[in-house]
Amino acid sequence: MTAAEEITDGRRLKGERRRRAILDATLRVIAREGIGAVSHRNVAREAEVPPASIAYYFNGIDDLLVASLLDSCELLLAKLDETRERVRESSQWPRAVAEMIAETVRDHRERTLAEYELYLLAARRPALRPAARRWLEVLRGDVSEGRAGEDPVARAFLAGLDGLFLQALIADEPPRADELEPVLRFLMRPHDHLGTAPPRG
Repeated sequence: MTAAEEITDGRRLKGERRRRAILDATLRVIAREGIGAVSHRNVAREAEVPPASIAYYFNGIDDLLVASLLDSCELLLAKLDETRERVRESSQWPRAVAEMIAETVRDHRERTLAEYELYLLAARRPALRPAARRWLEVLRGDVSEGRAGEDPVARAFLAGLDGLFLQALIADEPPRADELEPVLRFLMRPHDHLGTAPPRG
């Protein structure tokens, strides 16, 4: 690698770190003060970067909110991929998803709350809707495995999943996986191709 390439790579890495800091700071501001508090100044202060950095990486507040929501979707999908790697048999899916929800709400409650605020904001701001639909579309494809006629079942399951997250966020105490597992086993029961029913005998 030449000196010029090293400089270019170094600048790119620095830029990626700064952009990551801005996205993370945006979610912290939302979690602490609500979406109305998201501004160039507040996010820059939280991220410890110059205010001009926000305008450099994002074309306005809506662009920043869209990027934050898309980033959250990708992180959630990565979390689901990690969960998938732990599943050895299809019947383990309800327990694995229950543990994922419980862990997410217990250990990352504020971030999850901010993500859902962004998610709901899409109802008012059309610019956010493609980002809000991103994870639903990917998950629907995973659940239905592209099978014709199963879309209503997949939608029902995903609606239930959203409901579990929201209920967990407003609970006084985060739910335990043991509480969530029976609900998820019931929600997943129509997905025969997943084989989520517990073993008999």
